Amino acid sequence: MAVPKKRMSKTRTNKRKSVWKKKGTVEAKKAISTAKSVLKELLEVQN
Repeated sequence: MAVPKKRMSKTRTNKRKSVWKKKGTVEAKKAISTAKSVLKELLEVQN
């Protein structure tokens, strides 16, 4: 199992976390956009 050799600074930790969280935000936006387009298409087919 990978174990860090030294303590990572708060700044570096926060940078990594922010990058990781930003990726999640981007994916969530994509998912919402896809869901909206699918719902819009379904509503158009019904009418």
